Amino acid sequence: MDLPSVPAPSLADTLGRPLHDLRISVTDRCNFRCTYCMPKEIFGADYAFLPRSEVLTFEEIERVARVFVGLGAEKLRLTGGEPLVRRDLPVLVGMLAALRRPNGEPLDLTLTTNGSALRALAGRLADAGLQRVTVSLDSLDDATFSAMNGVDYPVAKVLDGIAGAREAGLGPIKINMVVRRGINESSVLPMARWARDEGVILRFIEYMDVGHTNGWRLDDVVPAGELVATVDAAMPIEAVPPRYRGEVATRWRYRDGTGEIGLIASVTAPFCGDCTRARLSAEGRFYTCLFTGEGHDLRAILRDPAASDADLADAVAAVWRVRDDRYSEERTEATSSSLPRIEMFAMGG
Repeated sequence: MDLPSVPAPSLADTLGRPLHDLRISVTDRCNFRCTYCMPKEIFGADYAFLPRSEVLTFEEIERVARVFVGLGAEKLRLTGGEPLVRRDLPVLVGMLAALRRPNGEPLDLTLTTNGSALRALAGRLADAGLQRVTVSLDSLDDATFSAMNGVDYPVAKVLDGIAGAREAGLGPIKINMVVRRGINESSVLPMARWARDEGVILRFIEYMDVGHTNGWRLDDVVPAGELVATVDAAMPIEAVPPRYRGEVATRWRYRDGTGEIGLIASVTAPFCGDCTRARLSAEGRFYTCLFTGEGHDLRAILRDPAASDADLADAVAAVWRVRDDRYSEERTEATSSSLPRIEMFAMGG
């Protein structure tokens, strides 16, 4: 079956993968302590986050984004940490929303959030030009959700934030649910039913071995095939073809036409072969893979008065052209613990 292709810019890596998506971490700080990302036992109240002087300014972020767009990026996603804790974030959204692709078309501008500040900011973000949001929510049960988020944050406040996003027109709304064996797999069906009733798109994410602090074990992974079977047994679903090459989530729609779910199966069904995503950390390091141990310093170029946008573009292109990352396809139990990797919150998952 032929799939619609991402328009191919001149810039491609060693496997022919174009640069299409840029994920921008606007802060390494977060008000949650999710067990799979920033466990509170390690990232406690005394943890030293980046000093303000080391975090990219809005102007520096806009400049990097503009260069990436010139190299073929068509989608920008704001991440963290928790992006909504960055002061005056709607200002940055407005700056990025003004960017255009070389053909004059607007970008796909989205944001991933834990939803805690979404009620307060959704309207301003939409007015600034944000198009969509993805909200992380791992259960509808408060006890289970607290076990996942590490700070006893109530589900009701996240749901209110989602309602605020809907009222602001930030849609379609996607919900990311990380599923971890023994913690929240009992929430799979309640979450699926709720999402279908609410008209939001639920995406199940296999528990990933990102970083070194989340205590990842393969036994904790609930495979995507098991999740599909669980939902299908209660609410029949069927596979939906990808919308474009490099789409992260495999899609399944309810046979009665009442919506869809997605599966992000980087452990059991890696999608490295079509990965088109780059990541920019809050301090300006450029990462070519979520599981990498090496970032490339763009902040030094940004803060060099003699460096032009062309110099910045040349630096990005030089890294991307030699990119050969295929971690998830090459994963073994040995490599999962031995390879150096950056924590997810530090690079923007």
